[in-house]
Amino acid sequence: MNTEVLIVDNGGANIASIAFALARLKRCVRVSSDAQDVMDASHVILPGVGSAGPAMARLQRRGLDIALRARTRPVLGICLGMQLLFEHSAESDSACLGTLQGRVERLPTAPGIYVPHMGWNQLHWLSPHPLFEGIPLGSHAYFVHSYAAGIGPYTTARCEHGMAFSAAVSRQQWHGVQFHPERSGALGARILQNFLAMAA
Repeated sequence: MNTEVLIVDNGGANIASIAFALARLKRCVRVSSDAQDVMDASHVILPGVGSAGPAMARLQRRGLDIALRARTRPVLGICLGMQLLFEHSAESDSACLGTLQGRVERLPTAPGIYVPHMGWNQLHWLSPHPLFEGIPLGSHAYFVHSYAAGIGPYTTARCEHGMAFSAAVSRQQWHGVQFHPERSGALGARILQNFLAMAA
């Protein structure tokens, strides 16, 4: 095991801000696009800003898709990174990692409802989870996204913007948040801290 927490370098624009957020927590952080590093790290964060199709293509070119699927220790997908944990995204009609069952769809527009969904929105817990330990009910997190997964068996928190969608998901070692913890103040810092406290 060569690092405590590894951020997958998949070209996402939020990599630096996630690294800064982890550094503020006094954590050893490494950014890498090497498949063996992904396998070896105790905790892995899969960030993402952009489109599902190109993001999956980058993972596949480097063998990172195989390494991510093979992990038995904690993985946290953030924003697009969470969407990539699912089987399929309507964005670019893309097959994704498939570690969670389900599809990601475009958020609907409606009068007064704009896409992308940008800004602070309230989280609603559906079940207790270690990721949310110490976070008050009704807390708000920062979102920037146009696609989302609906409510499903792995949903641990929901949010609403034109539809109810999964704000957080979890299954075994796979965890994801649709919001940006690195831009969500004290709530986001606690989410990251709770993730790193999970047993590797």
